[in-house]
Amino acid sequence: MAETAPAPAPAPAKAKAPKKKAAAKKNVGPSLQKLITGEIAASKERKGVSVAALKKALAAKGVDVTKANKRINTALKKLVTSGAVSQTKGTGASGSFKLAKTEPQESTCEKSRPQESQEVKSHLTPATQRLF
Repeated sequence: MAETAPAPAPAPAKAKAPKKKAAAKKNVGPSLQKLITGEIAASKERKGVSVAALKKALAAKGVDVTKANKRINTALKKLVTSGAVSQTKGTGASGSFKLAKTEPQESTCEKSRPQESQEVKSHLTPATQRLF
């Protein structure tokens, strides 16, 4: 029998380095809520801005409305519940929206002063009260 050379051992498989996933690029602009409030503030409509007009304006600013549709709707709902935006028509994320009016806060300092002056006058005699 003829001797045959043993088959060479298969070369060890090279271990593949794990592929690094590309880091997702974060949107560098302002958040959707800021964009929405900015568009509503810039609108001159008396009755507010409709959702369709709002989405057109956002698309003009470079927002991909088809991908961000759900995020736009939830941002509108959050703005309404937080009180930053009021909804003039419709329910949920449909209808028209405008900025909520801020009410001025009353100062409490003026209310406490008259009470102090009444206490001072109460312990005076009737003759001295006429002087004040």
